[in-house]
Amino acid sequence: MVKTEKMDPVEIYADLKEKIIWLDFKPGHTLNQAELADSYGVSRNPLTIALTRLDAEEWVVRQGSHYVVSPLTFERIREITEIRSVLEVQANIWALHRITPEGMAELKLLEQEIRSLSPDCTNRDIVKLDVKFHGIVFQACQNQQLAGMLDRMLCHYLRFWLSISRKIDKDRFFQEASDIIRAFEAKDEIRVRAASLAHIRVSLDEIIGISGF
Repeated sequence: MVKTEKMDPVEIYADLKEKIIWLDFKPGHTLNQAELADSYGVSRNPLTIALTRLDAEEWVVRQGSHYVVSPLTFERIREITEIRSVLEVQANIWALHRITPEGMAELKLLEQEIRSLSPDCTNRDIVKLDVKFHGIVFQACQNQQLAGMLDRMLCHYLRFWLSISRKIDKDRFFQEASDIIRAFEAKDEIRVRAASLAHIRVSLDEIIGISGF
């Protein structure tokens, strides 16, 4: 690993979380604490603090004296999907009524960015834009507690997308996102609810079908 300047536990936590989310550390990978401590320029104590927080948020699991990146299982995605189906739909409805003109402008710019994606774009490129879309909508609901909770769940969810081997169909992937944007423009709560549920269900069906969970 590349030697870095000494980091505090919060910075270590954020860096490790980012690596886990984007599969730089894959599910089931055992974290070498001696190597990590050396790479961050710290003793074991700050690293342990960061790993304890990651364990509490289920990014890693403890196995004896070791920490392992949490596995991707059907039960895990089922539970996340159940919660998303309730909380994310409500967040999107609140966002429909609370989004600012600046927020709508961000969504429109993002939609253009999605449309301009190259046919050769990677799954990672696609997932990054999906995270950006949800981030705009979650902030628009104007409930920071709910937005933070949904963001954490989404980050867990996207690991499943990044783990699939085949190329994601970007047009199919973003269909419901486009429907949600259209519904926001029309102030159509029924359409937002339907598109939000469809987006979550399609994601689950695609992941299960592709990954064979």
